Amino acid sequence: MFEQAFESAGLPGAVGMVVDRDGVRFSQALGVADVDGGAPVTEDTQFQIASMTKALVTLAAMQLVEAGQLDLDAPVGALLPDLADAQVLTGFDSEGKPQLRPAARPITMRHLLTHTAGLGYFFIHPPVLQYFAATGMPVPGSRASITMPLMFDPGEAWEYSVGIDWAGLAIEAVTGRRLGDYMAEHIFKPLGMTRTGFYQTPPEGLAQVHVRDEGGTLKVQPMFLGGGEFDMGGGGLIGTAPDYARFVRVMLRGGELDGNRVLSEAGVAEMARNQVAPLRAGAMGTAMPQLAAPYDTFPDQHTGWGLGFLINPETGPNGRSPGSLAWAGIFNSYYWIDPAKGLGGVFMSQLSPFGDPGALACFGALERLAYA
Repeated sequence: MFEQAFESAGLPGAVGMVVDRDGVRFSQALGVADVDGGAPVTEDTQFQIASMTKALVTLAAMQLVEAGQLDLDAPVGALLPDLADAQVLTGFDSEGKPQLRPAARPITMRHLLTHTAGLGYFFIHPPVLQYFAATGMPVPGSRASITMPLMFDPGEAWEYSVGIDWAGLAIEAVTGRRLGDYMAEHIFKPLGMTRTGFYQTPPEGLAQVHVRDEGGTLKVQPMFLGGGEFDMGGGGLIGTAPDYARFVRVMLRGGELDGNRVLSEAGVAEMARNQVAPLRAGAMGTAMPQLAAPYDTFPDQHTGWGLGFLINPETGPNGRSPGSLAWAGIFNSYYWIDPAKGLGGVFMSQLSPFGDPGALACFGALERLAYA
């Protein structure tokens, strides 16, 4: 089923894994990591997991909440002065100058982790792109690239955002350590995620990002999200499918894997609880369709958001239980975690733009396989 879907999808390469609480139930690597070089994809091929980073950084933040070093509902301005006196973008004057007003309330860590702070992304939100066009486009990976006015007052809407990048900087502020160093010690090492981390330069054998030309032929498109001024908590990790599958399993097991506990059961339950009701979460528009098409996992459901995850309130079309957790990375990698059934899956590929129909069909086939 998975192999047929891969062949129909026209992807360069992919890895699909299905796991339960006890281990790996299915794993298959197909295709090539680089259409120019022809190196085959293997289970241990490293991918830029992009926004799949967010759930791992949220786990790190929740560790510090449990340790009493972070407070979900305290203003973050004391830790992050750039967010202390947030301004809301109300529009642009006749000369294109941004018009701002003070935010109605301070930003909290919970706002950052749930994408309700008012922040956005330049490639998703036209007002953010217009703001940067008016004030100067920042260098990708710079702190300036995540510094922007809010689109709405904190807590009043859901819009996908750079909030987890700021959460990562808050982790650095309270620990006095680089984000990657903290996560290596407290998440990657205890979970056995030996090939996951932040890289300044692309590691040897990294799967290449591909695009399709006008005729549909796959071509390598050099894109690298690492190497910036800071460890990008919103999307900077490189990792493998087996590594991420271990994270899926620790969530299925209530925070423990192979005798190593990284979060309490209560902390895992809080991550899996819808934090944003009555708001609907998960739908994204686009300001740059060449990077990301409009996307909505379950357009017919009033989806919620936990601490790190999309939450579906009804059964999904491929078998996913209500209350499952999921998200994705911009280069068409996806995962889901189904606590009710004790199942989850990881799908890795490297293709742009996001929301590729073939990749989504292949991920759907993996999910159906899990529940078959």
